[in-house]
Amino acid sequence: MIEFERVSAGRFGGASGASGASGAGPGPDAPIGIFDSGFGGLTVARAVLDRLPWESVLYLADSARSPYGPRSIAEVRSYALECLDQLVALGVKMLVIACNSASSAMLRDARERYDVPVIEVICPTVREAAVVTRSGRVGVICTAATKTSMSYEDAFAAAPHVRLTVQSCPRFVDFVERGVVAGPDLAAAAREYLAGPKAAGVDTLILGCTHYPLLAEVIADEMGEGVSLISSAEESAKDVAWQLGKLGLARARSVPRHVFMTTGDPRQFQRIGRRFMGPVLTDVAAAVR
Repeated sequence: MIEFERVSAGRFGGASGASGASGAGPGPDAPIGIFDSGFGGLTVARAVLDRLPWESVLYLADSARSPYGPRSIAEVRSYALECLDQLVALGVKMLVIACNSASSAMLRDARERYDVPVIEVICPTVREAAVVTRSGRVGVICTAATKTSMSYEDAFAAAPHVRLTVQSCPRFVDFVERGVVAGPDLAAAAREYLAGPKAAGVDTLILGCTHYPLLAEVIADEMGEGVSLISSAEESAKDVAWQLGKLGLARARSVPRHVFMTTGDPRQFQRIGRRFMGPVLTDVAAAVR
């Protein structure tokens, strides 16, 4: 069980007390709650803020139990729901599951469990890939947990013209979290992991882990010209913007306030997290296990 430091509602201009148009639940001034097992979800947070710079974000990383990729689906589900419970308790107006492994393990549970809208990273990406592909050959690179769940196969079931190739890339997350985004070791790993999608002749490749956009240059170089890379971070951010507008939860254009929390070492999270977020990531609060 994790105990979280309570974030004052005042940090978000009284967000937790502001009701939506229906009179129930947090309103437009409440923050968007973004959850990931670690740092990768910061690519989603960055994409959300680039698209919606006036929105406030409450980000929670379960860094102490990261990475989720090698864990069982049952473990991932349990840990992720525990963290989402805390974000909801802190008064967020929307949940963004910025983790492919967690989305694969507990999306249905989350949508049944919470009254706030839940956005994930798989379906928006699948929709875009199904439109972009010219040949119908689509590749997905992801964690072992995501591959085991077969969540992408399930999501593409509604697009029978797509022939899917799924490849797990277990070392990619480690490269990103060590700050390695180029070099011979990474290039060698990319050649190994991408051999299958290349042999399958994919013309569209889904970056099915939110860490992977930071490796986009290496991945693009290995895949070659003519292969479109689809970022789950960018597609999820589009979905966030659309849902906020649809539900009347978009925040008025004013100065946002952001809070970042981690179950791991706050100083390490701040140091590494700035590679993803830049100076917008200032203080990091501890969530102690």
